[in-house]
Amino acid sequence: MDTPLYFAHETAVVDAGCRIGDGTRIWHFSHIMEGCVIGNFCNIGQNVVVSPQVILGDHVKVQNNVSIYTGVICENDVFLGPSCVFTNVVNPRSSIDRRGQYQQTLVRRGATIGANATVICGHMIGEYAMVGAGSVVTKDVPPYALMVGNPARQIGWVSEAGERLTFNEENIAVCPHDGSRYRLEDNSLIRLYE
Repeated sequence: MDTPLYFAHETAVVDAGCRIGDGTRIWHFSHIMEGCVIGNFCNIGQNVVVSPQVILGDHVKVQNNVSIYTGVICENDVFLGPSCVFTNVVNPRSSIDRRGQYQQTLVRRGATIGANATVICGHMIGEYAMVGAGSVVTKDVPPYALMVGNPARQIGWVSEAGERLTFNEENIAVCPHDGSRYRLEDNSLIRLYE
């Protein structure tokens, strides 16, 4: 048997039949379930559940106490804050088996979901969007959107570096972290490459 090219703490449970990429680290008391796919160089914190058929891209960071249920796909560079949670059934009942009714939730590249946020299933969180701590996502989130509250509502825009953007009279914003430029056009944010 080949030695895995990932690290799993001795208290973590990694079921047979999952694929885990090189350089990934899985910490204390986490459970990685059969049939999930975890990319390269991910960090899975303590007490995390990754359910069957979940897909995590490369460089995904999952903080402590996160539950990622079947139906969730996270693209590369996603950040999942402490104790955030996903759902996968709209109308769960203990006495009714709804496993065949799981809905997909897609978290696009570079998005951040804050601590204690809840993502209701069947929605897409756009590239580089930021969902604030404690928010409840009940609809699709546009790319680069800054979302807060219950239900989550958009209060602004963020750069790829996660900085809140301020726009000039020409609807141009410059990220204070890295100088990248963005234009607001028809209520969508476009990164400018020059």
